[in-house]
Amino acid sequence: MNTELEYKEALGIGQREVSAAPAKSEGSAMPVLDKIIPPEKSSTGIHIGIEQIPMNLIVGTKTEGRVNAFSPGFMPLLPEDSEFAAKWKSLYESHINEGIRDPIKVYEYRHRYYVEEGNKRVSVLKYCGAYSIAADVTRIMPEDDGSEEVELYKEYVEFNRCSKINFIEFSKKGSYRELLRAMGKTIDEQWDDDERTLLSSVYYRFEKAYYKNRGEKLKITTVGDAMLSYIDVYGYEQLCEESSDDIKKNLKKMWEEVALNEENEAIEVKTDPGEEKEIKQPLLAKVLPIAKPAKLKAAFIYDVSPEKSGWVLDHESGRQYAQTVLEDKVETKAYNCSGEANYPEVLEQAIADGCGLIFTTSPRMLQASLRAAVENPSVIVMNCSLNTSHRYLRTYYTRMYEVKFILGIIAGSLTQSGRLGYVCDYPIYGQIAGINAFALGAQMANPGSQVYLEWSAVKGAKEAALSLNRQNIHFISSQDTSRFTEDDRASFGLSHIDGDNTELLAVPVWKWGVYYEKLLRSVLDKTIKSEYDNTARALNYYWGMSAGVVDIEYAPALPLPSRRFADFFRSSLISDAGRPFLTPFYSQNGDKIGEGQTELTLEQIINMDYLVDNVVGSIPQYGELTDMGKATVETVGVRQAKQEAEVEE
Repeated sequence: MNTELEYKEALGIGQREVSAAPAKSEGSAMPVLDKIIPPEKSSTGIHIGIEQIPMNLIVGTKTEGRVNAFSPGFMPLLPEDSEFAAKWKSLYESHINEGIRDPIKVYEYRHRYYVEEGNKRVSVLKYCGAYSIAADVTRIMPEDDGSEEVELYKEYVEFNRCSKINFIEFSKKGSYRELLRAMGKTIDEQWDDDERTLLSSVYYRFEKAYYKNRGEKLKITTVGDAMLSYIDVYGYEQLCEESSDDIKKNLKKMWEEVALNEENEAIEVKTDPGEEKEIKQPLLAKVLPIAKPAKLKAAFIYDVSPEKSGWVLDHESGRQYAQTVLEDKVETKAYNCSGEANYPEVLEQAIADGCGLIFTTSPRMLQASLRAAVENPSVIVMNCSLNTSHRYLRTYYTRMYEVKFILGIIAGSLTQSGRLGYVCDYPIYGQIAGINAFALGAQMANPGSQVYLEWSAVKGAKEAALSLNRQNIHFISSQDTSRFTEDDRASFGLSHIDGDNTELLAVPVWKWGVYYEKLLRSVLDKTIKSEYDNTARALNYYWGMSAGVVDIEYAPALPLPSRRFADFFRSSLISDAGRPFLTPFYSQNGDKIGEGQTELTLEQIINMDYLVDNVVGSIPQYGELTDMGKATVETVGVRQAKQEAEVEE
């Protein structure tokens, strides 16, 4: 063993690190914890005890004393004939012959480790490529300043306490809880040794595949982020069974999905179909007889049959309309699923049948849709949901909050008591915006109005409406589509309900036929392909009244003055001049939303997870929801509802 050569090699690495640091906009000296936080704060740390810590998360020293002896990567910097070098070489020899067993002493701050005792041991082990080292750890909690970074770290601490796992790092809030949910675990459930060993093995295999795909080129995305994206597509159970080579192959297929984590704005929202393009025929077609191009085959996949769901029947009617309008260019086919386990099989069948475009009409089909899109890159897969940042999967939905705003204006103009009711389905993206738009519309027409909120996914639509009626609330906005079950038939649109008497006033209209016709035309003229090719972000199609895909209809019982009032705002929304979320307004907890006379951005509207100040009620807890409600929230629920899911499960 030539320890002289080993030290010389380590010294060369250290010197190159220091020389290269300025060009990389990095410091040439390793971080010192006592310079990051006041030294006295260390005495308030929480003693964690002895544990194996990842070498890549050891980034600095506790005090300044040893800074000049090491490069930023802990390689030695002192001369080969120094006492330091002699000790380093002796420690290296001991490690090769016997291994380093004595734990070092470190402080952990924001998921990074700073060495107080054992710097040379860290140096030797980093040089030898060790994965981890035993350490006596003291955790120092950062000041709770409300920043995203601190909130994310608090999530890590919560995860670490139950799992004792310290090697997984994420860059986005909610990711630790998302991992637990994928594993079927809760945040307060203590792990056993077998569970820790399994995740360690899975993570090691995934990390190996990640770097084989040159993941180090991604600057923001962590291995944990990439693994979570992988789980979104393939599931945790499959990941547990796969080898590193299997993971590498699948990871290569979905690499753009992983790289999406690098985008500051992961979602690009398309608010309007734009102008229709002319589909040009080849020049020779004008002078020579050429066979007609093959029709575009499009599949419409439903989670239940149209006979069992008003929502599915609306989509099926939309499919039939689009088929009739585009009969010479498009061939559509409907597929019915028999349950969640059946989703992948039905998608595979549609692809085997030659469908190059697939619409999955329920957000509960999101994961199966994503996997089908990744595995079949030549097929366009579109899921009817909102706010999902998946590169390979397009999503589409309507801006129903525009109609809800008008319904709120109507209700506010009619009520004398100022007490209005609202029945919502699920606490998912888009639905919260609908509640708030209704409440703000009511407030515009009647500044003293209050909107009492109930949830059909908790009580059932009819019982939710009756519960409001028993509180002497008569003007109630309920379901967006008619229901097939007897109990829910009357709970549709804005109604005046007085005991057993229900008088319909106005209803939302989903024009899925128009939506599907426009989407199909966009595929035929290659607009959708061009939009996909010209962005690195996920595409969400979020069209509204200006695109003609959603509207409102008035019942004969609606008084003419209210109809005229509503029509004024309907016209403004169709012309894209209406502003339902004009700021400022206030949330239930008194937070001021926005400044001046400006409209919230679509991203802010989509991501609403709060209720405005004239709403009486709250977002339901996960445990209160029906099984269908739970399944929906787990996939596309707003953050607050999903967090409840993780606590209640």
